[in-house]
Amino acid sequence: MTTPAPSPALASFERMLAAGRDGALLRFSLGNEYLKAGDAERAATHLAQAVALDPRYTAAWKLYGKALAAAGREADALNAWKQGIEVARAHGDKQAEKEMTVFARRVERAAEGRATPAPPAPTDPTATG
Repeated sequence: MTTPAPSPALASFERMLAAGRDGALLRFSLGNEYLKAGDAERAATHLAQAVALDPRYTAAWKLYGKALAAAGREADALNAWKQGIEVARAHGDKQAEKEMTVFARRVERAAEGRATPAPPAPTDPTATG
């Protein structure tokens, strides 16, 4: 199995990072490109760095949660979105707050569905035991 070649944008962003031009926007861009390329774990790594560099970057929090969810890390995604919701609320970013709230609710509902035990099987009154 061969790995697809990186997109020109991804290659350019990686060169910028290698040249020492690190920053929240560059990490966000790298995370976005890796997510598009299907590498959710690598995307999450860059997006974690983006929010570490700029904890007020609501778009990075939103995409960070998406990358974590795509990597199968739902609990981490939920945590990222909850932090992002607080950041968005604190800075009046209503749209980001609404979007992350929707994403978080979906994860919570899915988790509730997995935690709900199956109903007991009906008993057959004609069966002898």
